[in-house]
Amino acid sequence: MDYLFAPPPVVALAIAGSQACFPVRRVYCVGRNYADHAREMGADTREPPFFFSKPADALVPVADGTAATVAYPPATNNLQHEVELVVALGPRIAELGQRGLNVPVEAALEGVFGYAVGFDLTRRDQQQKAKEKAHPWDMGKGFDQSGPIGAIVPAAQAGHPASGAIWLEVNGERRQSGDLAQMSWNVAEVVANLSTFLRLAPGDLIFTGTPAGVSTVVRGDTLVGGVEGVGRLAVTLA
Repeated sequence: MDYLFAPPPVVALAIAGSQACFPVRRVYCVGRNYADHAREMGADTREPPFFFSKPADALVPVADGTAATVAYPPATNNLQHEVELVVALGPRIAELGQRGLNVPVEAALEGVFGYAVGFDLTRRDQQQKAKEKAHPWDMGKGFDQSGPIGAIVPAAQAGHPASGAIWLEVNGERRQSGDLAQMSWNVAEVVANLSTFLRLAPGDLIFTGTPAGVSTVVRGDTLVGGVEGVGRLAVTLA
């Protein structure tokens, strides 16, 4: 097949302990999945999961033990950090439910290949403007380099973490500190619910939400975050 121009490269993530890479298809994110973060964003009840997306090429793959440089985005005066457990769906997801649709909660973890640590960088001022007008969140959430992410740790190695510390520091100061057990909707419930809206497939990633403590960051700040049993992620804003 002839292309008018070269097709974009496949976005791929490292897999811990493997020479193979994980090719990314789509990136989904869960909103307000920790009650304390929902409250700081103005909600005070346990809502059904809701989702938004980032383009795959907004991801910034970060190798283990290294710190990546991420460009501070234009069109914002309030860039904020959100540290998240990221779910990576593998080949088995296409065999569950109706080929990735309507996956039962009790089977959902079978479709999870592994987990990673990710940062959902957010232009909070742009997101707030969109909320006020009931507009999509794309310009607040889906900008270039808005999704730094570490290597995927296979579930065969890490298990399926249902509890454990999740945290983020800015220039050595702890800003976010929570536990995976505080998620309003656990991983299996998130996967199952998302599959009622669309067909999930191998290569899909799901950012599962962030604990309280999100705050503004500026150029020159170094963000270091982690999830117990999964890994650590470090970036510097330039």
